[in-house]
Amino acid sequence: MSPLSEPDVASRLTALPAWQVEKGELTRTFVFKDFLASLAFVNQVAGLAEKAGHHPDIDIRYNKVRLGLVTHSAGGLTAKDFDLAAAINKLS
Repeated sequence: MSPLSEPDVASRLTALPAWQVEKGELTRTFVFKDFLASLAFVNQVAGLAEKAGHHPDIDIRYNKVRLGLVTHSAGGLTAKDFDLAAAINKLS
């Protein structure tokens, strides 16, 4: 799988307005009522990630969860990243 071009990335971002590209990663920070809600969300993300065979970087800071997606084997963003981001959006 090859990385998407910059115009493709920009086009796909329009369908994921809460997500942004930071340093080559597709990222989003989710805010929850407390730590337990953050962990519950992360566990749901883990299920989606396992099913997709594609695993985000996850940073948990009490009630905030930052996700970062990039296809390391392709050296950039691919359709896999955007597909998983769209699936994660359905959780929140």
